[in-house]
Amino acid sequence: MLRVVIEICPGGDVSVARPIATAVIANVSDLADISEYSVSATEGHTPIAMAASRACTGRIIGHDRRTSVWELIAKAASWAAKEAHKATK
Repeated sequence: MLRVVIEICPGGDVSVARPIATAVIANVSDLADISEYSVSATEGHTPIAMAASRACTGRIIGHDRRTSVWELIAKAASWAAKEAHKATK
């Protein structure tokens, strides 16, 4: 399982960093070379963007585990962004 935490560091100060979004990505296909993952993403209220808090769950299907972990995170982030966009309509 991967846990991705997005933090904001006001003024670049990591001592006051606070999380604004998280994602949990879990392999559900016995670690096959081409795998399926469950994804759970949450995002807190963002006053600057006038965005409400949201949470979504879904799947990534057909991911090649032999690629960089960043490729999986990019797929999860792209999926979560699309879900967030749908929620605003």
